[in-house]
Amino acid sequence: MLDINWYGFCCFRLRERRVTAICDPFSSKATGIQLPRLSADIVTISSSSSARVQGTGAVGGGPKILRGPGDYEVKQVLITGLPTSQNGTRSVAFFLDFAGLTVGHLGELGQVPASAGGEELGDIDVLLAPVSGPHIPDVSRIAEVISQLDPRIVVPMQYRHEGLRSEQSDSLESVDRFLKELGISEPEVTDTLKLTKTSLPEETQVVLLRPTGAARAG
Repeated sequence: MLDINWYGFCCFRLRERRVTAICDPFSSKATGIQLPRLSADIVTISSSSSARVQGTGAVGGGPKILRGPGDYEVKQVLITGLPTSQNGTRSVAFFLDFAGLTVGHLGELGQVPASAGGEELGDIDVLLAPVSGPHIPDVSRIAEVISQLDPRIVVPMQYRHEGLRSEQSDSLESVDRFLKELGISEPEVTDTLKLTKTSLPEETQVVLLRPTGAARAG
C-alpha cells in the first residue's frame, strides 16, 4: 500500500512499506508554514530557482536528494526526472514508480516535457498537479496536461490555503477555478490517500488532501 500526505503548498510524503519519498520540502521563511520533523530515503526538488522548495534541511534520514533530469533507482523505486524549464527557470517533473504504482509530481511546471506523452512513462496512477504560481501555466493548460497524461487520480497542490504567509498566498489562486475547469463540483476530501493497484478508480478522479502536521511558523 502507498500512503500519500500533503504538507501544504507543494510538499508531499509518499510512503510505502519499505521506502519514503518527500517531494519539494519548503522553507518556513518563504511560506510561513513550519514542516514537522520528516525522515525519508528520497527527496525530489523540482526547482532550484525558488527558495520555496529548498527545505531539504527539514528532512532527516540521510536521503538521496534528486534535483535534475535523469533516470534513477533508490531502494527499488524507479524515478524519472523530466525537464520542464521555461523563461530561464530550471524545473523538473519527477515520476516515481513504487512497485507498479506510479506517482507524478509536476513541481513548478514551466512547460510540458516533450517526452511526457504517456507512452514512455507508462500508466500514471496519481498526478500531483500545481494549480497556480508565478511559473505555472493557466489552469486550462494544466487541464490539458492532465488529459494528456491521463492519470487515475489527480491531487491539486500549490493553491491558496490556510497558514501561508500573506505574500505567498497572494501569488496563488484558490483551488475552485481548477475544479471548475475540470468539471468537478464535489471532490473527495481526505487526510491521507491510501492506494493499492486494485483500489484505483477506472476514470480520473480528483482528491483534495488536507494539509498534514504543518504548523504556522513563528
